[in-house]
Amino acid sequence: MTFFKEFKEFAVKGNMMDMAIGVIIGASFNRVIDVLVKKVLMPPLSLMTDGVNLQDKRIILRDAVMGTDGKIISDAVAIHYGSLSEALLDFFIISLTIFIVVKGMNRLRDRAQDTKDTSVKTPKDIELLTNLTQLMEEQNKLLRSNNTQ
Repeated sequence: MTFFKEFKEFAVKGNMMDMAIGVIIGASFNRVIDVLVKKVLMPPLSLMTDGVNLQDKRIILRDAVMGTDGKIISDAVAIHYGSLSEALLDFFIISLTIFIVVKGMNRLRDRAQDTKDTSVKTPKDIELLTNLTQLMEEQNKLLRSNNTQ
């Protein structure tokens, strides 16, 4: 088998296409979450914190050394705990936002797959599986009743 033929089989397989679609949707989802956090959730939080900038928070271990001409000879050594705090806060807000969005999507999916809910049209595959399950239960009841006689 030639290299190109093998590559063609690999590239057009369903799993490869599913993965590509997942990456594209994931990138779009990342943009939505990013805008939701930075443009919707963070402005009210910054009002509540009264403009405190966490990135400026640090513990200085050694001050910068200045030369006689005003140039910095050696930089200051500091622990920037504010950057870590901001990254952890961002992580918490983003993970909470993703959790809420995914929970809402799961609720919609579960509602769509509920065969007893008549307000939402059940997908054909779920409907067929439900019918198949009911038929198998009826068949098992008949077989049990025939075996007991």
